[in-house]
Amino acid sequence: MSRPTIPVSKNNIGDVMNKLLIALLGSLAMATGVQAADLIAGEAAYQKFTCASCHGADAKSPIMPEYPILAGQYADYIAHALTAYQRGQAGAPATANIRKHAIMGAMATQLSATDIANISAWIAAQPSDLAVRK
Repeated sequence: MSRPTIPVSKNNIGDVMNKLLIALLGSLAMATGVQAADLIAGEAAYQKFTCASCHGADAKSPIMPEYPILAGQYADYIAHALTAYQRGQAGAPATANIRKHAIMGAMATQLSATDIANISAWIAAQPSDLAVRK
């Protein structure tokens, strides 16, 4: 079975490149707009779901030393952790990469996948000393 291809000749290679460039720039523009909206929604969700009550309004001033500083943490790490708390609260087997914690499990179960993505993006964008300095 052959794959469909775009016929390219010396006459239309410029047109093909222009279309690809327009598609790429459009994708980048959309991604930038979504990113900004995600940060705003992430901050709102962080406040709505009372994350600040333990981790601090700035995500780097926890009320107890045992609670982690979240600001500046990688977004994918935060998203993975929140999802693992959800699986742990739902009673998933340990092989499902779960986290068990009474408070975080209860908090995480309230979050949708969109909430998790937005909160994670906002936390990652916060200034923090959680960085390697050279």
